[in-house]
Amino acid sequence: MSGVTRILMVCMGNVCRSPTAEVVLRQRVEQAGLSHRIEIDSAGTHASNSAAQPPDERSVAHAARRGYDLLSVRARRVTSADYETFDLILAMDEDNLSNLRSTCPPEHRHKLRLMMSYAPARAPRVIPDPYYGAAAGFEWVLDLIEAACDGLIVELGASSGFPNR
Repeated sequence: MSGVTRILMVCMGNVCRSPTAEVVLRQRVEQAGLSHRIEIDSAGTHASNSAAQPPDERSVAHAARRGYDLLSVRARRVTSADYETFDLILAMDEDNLSNLRSTCPPEHRHKLRLMMSYAPARAPRVIPDPYYGAAAGFEWVLDLIEAACDGLIVELGASSGFPNR
C-alpha cells in the first residue's frame, strides 16, 4: 500500500463498539508514529436511528477509564461511498459483516474483514455487542478491541513498510 491507508470500523449503531475501535486504533496509530499514513473512521450498518448521536455514555465512561476520549465521535451510517473510499472495512461481528457483504460492490468485497481477525489466535472471533448488557461487557469489548488493534498495527507495519512498534 502506498499513500494513506483508510480504515473503517463498523458495528450496528455506531454508538458502542465501532467508535471505541476508531479511537483505540487512532491512539495506537499515533503511538506507533503512523498517523500521517493511516486515517480511521467508524460507521454503523443500522445507524439511521442514531445518526449524529454521540457514543453510548457507558462506552464513553469505560473508555475514559483507560485513557480514550470518545466524545468527538458521532454516529453515522455506512454509505455506498465508503466501499470506494476505505482500504479496509472491519466489522465487529458476523451480522455486520454479512450486512456489509450484502451492500458492498463485488470489486470491494476483498476489503471486508472481521476486526478480530487481527487479534491473537486464541481470541474470540467476534466482538459482542455490549449495549444490552452489564458493565463487564464494555470492559470485555475494550479488551478485545485493544488486542485486535495491536495486531492490526503489527500487520500494517509488516505489509506496508511501516516501522513496527
